[in-house]
Amino acid sequence: MSSSLRVYLVDDEPLAIERLERLLKATPGIVIAGSSTDPAAAVQFLNREAVDVVFLDIQMPCMNGFELLSRLAHQPSVIFTTAYDQYALKAFEVNSIDYLLKPVDPLQLQRALRKLEQFRGGPTPQWRELIEELAGKLRSPQPGYPDRIASRVGERAYLIELASVTHFYAKDKLTYAVADGRTYCIDHSIADLERKLDPKRFLRIHRSALLNLDWVSQVHSRFGEMTVCLKDPKETKLPVARDRARALKERLDL
Repeated sequence: MSSSLRVYLVDDEPLAIERLERLLKATPGIVIAGSSTDPAAAVQFLNREAVDVVFLDIQMPCMNGFELLSRLAHQPSVIFTTAYDQYALKAFEVNSIDYLLKPVDPLQLQRALRKLEQFRGGPTPQWRELIEELAGKLRSPQPGYPDRIASRVGERAYLIELASVTHFYAKDKLTYAVADGRTYCIDHSIADLERKLDPKRFLRIHRSALLNLDWVSQVHSRFGEMTVCLKDPKETKLPVARDRARALKERLDL
């Protein structure tokens, strides 16, 4: 790389940031200026400090990646890090040098950095209008969310009404749905479910848990730890990751 690059990382998943930091620290010529799991804090930093490139997640609670870009006074080059490749082509329109699907692959990262070196320059024309348009589309309700989900056992498939699912959780590399007092194995990861299901109803409260907000009975906070209590007969209690607490409070209007 001809000169060092100051980079900044934004992702609501701490593990995603840790992985990307490890890969970047092993790359000559990269200076990590900072990172954040909080998009609002990232906006403050980026409006205060100059960086060459931002590695930016697209779908985050409270503020998506396009909304973050629309709040910057000056736009750095962007490499999107996303689990959702449906946004890849749009990402190129907003001065993104490239996009990386998570989990980030070292070879893909090197490809993106080489491409960045070739195309370093100012933002594309009308970038603010583009990102504001994309931010609005990402906020808009998306049609076609399913009402049921399948659980396969051998040659049988059980269709579960999503309204009855209190939560999904991952354990030992498998994903389970809890509904009507029973637990069903589901052929989707938590990340897949977060993308597929209606975000107005389902919220990820932990890297291994997706909550049906309709089933929340109580929310307890103590010593910085948050727990939700469900309306099911067992009064199930689920821990909320600290970096997800704000999104949950906003969704429940707490």
